[in-house]
Amino acid sequence: MSDFISSGWSIYVGAATLLGLVACLALLFFAARRRVVMRADGTPDETTGHTWDVDLTELNNPLPRWWMWLFVITVLFSFGYLWLYPGLGSFAGALGWTSTSQHSDERSKTAKASAPLYARFAALTPEQLAADAQAMGVGERLFVNHCAACHGSDARGSKGFPNLTDNDWLWGGTPEAIAQTISNGRQGMMPPMAAAVGNATDVRNVANYVLSLSGSAHDNIAAQLGREKFVICAACHGAKGEGNTALGAPNLSDKVWLHGWGEESVVAMITQGKTNVMPAHAERLSAEQIQVLAAYVWQLSRSATKAPQ
Repeated sequence: MSDFISSGWSIYVGAATLLGLVACLALLFFAARRRVVMRADGTPDETTGHTWDVDLTELNNPLPRWWMWLFVITVLFSFGYLWLYPGLGSFAGALGWTSTSQHSDERSKTAKASAPLYARFAALTPEQLAADAQAMGVGERLFVNHCAACHGSDARGSKGFPNLTDNDWLWGGTPEAIAQTISNGRQGMMPPMAAAVGNATDVRNVANYVLSLSGSAHDNIAAQLGREKFVICAACHGAKGEGNTALGAPNLSDKVWLHGWGEESVVAMITQGKTNVMPAHAERLSAEQIQVLAAYVWQLSRSATKAPQ
C-alpha cells in the first residue's frame, strides 16, 4: 500500500490530467482540419468517402464555429479550474480550498446561528429540557440524524442495537450517564466463557439457568444443574443476574434479550462471546447538543415507563 501514497502517484495523476486536456485540444485541431481529396478527373471530392444505404453519403464539412469555440472554452475552463482548485495530484490549488475547510466553515456558521438557542437550553435541567417542546424538537432531529441509523427512527432498536424506550439500560439511564455514553461511546464485551464453564452439557445447563432467572421457557432440571456453574457469570452479571451498569453487563432477569432469545441464542453467547461498540460523538456534536440529545433519549424511556399498561 505504500506505493499508493508516494509522491510518484501525485505526479502521475497530475500529468495524466494535463495530457488528457492537451489531447482534447489536439483532437479538436485534427478534426477541424478540412482535408480536400481530388477525384481522378481533377475535381475536389466533398465527401469523406463513406456511403451507407446505397445513397447516404457523409460530407466532409468543417466543424461549426460555435461548436469548436465551445469546445475550446470548455478545455480552457478546465485548465483554470485545475489551477484554482485541487485536481492535479497533491497540488492544493491557488485558492487553497478543501472540502474539510468548507465543512468546518459551514459548521462554524451553523453553530454561531444556533448559539443563542443552545445558550437557553444550557441553563435548563434535564427535567426542564424534557418538558420544553422546542428542546425536544431539536433533540428529535439530532436523534434522527445521528442515532436512528442504529436504534431506529422510533428508538426501539433491533437485534444487537438497544431499545432506548424500555428503561432497560446497559450503562445507566440517568441523563448524565446517557450524555457520557453519547460523548465517549461504549464498548461492551462478553468474552467466550465455554472453556471456563466446562463441557457442552455444562454450557447448556447454565443457559437454562439464565433463562430461568427471567421466568423464560427452560428445562428446569438443566437449570438446577447449571446454578452452581453460574457463579462464573455472576462476577459480571451479579449473583441474581441483575446486571452491572458499571461494566455494561446486561440484566439477565428482565426478559430483555439484545442478541436473541432462547436456549440456542444463550448457548451461542456463552460459547462465542460478543463485542458491541457504540461510537463516540463528542467530535461530531457540541456539548450543548449532547445535553439536549441526552434529555431527549431520557424522556423517551420515561414516557414508556409512564405509559398505561
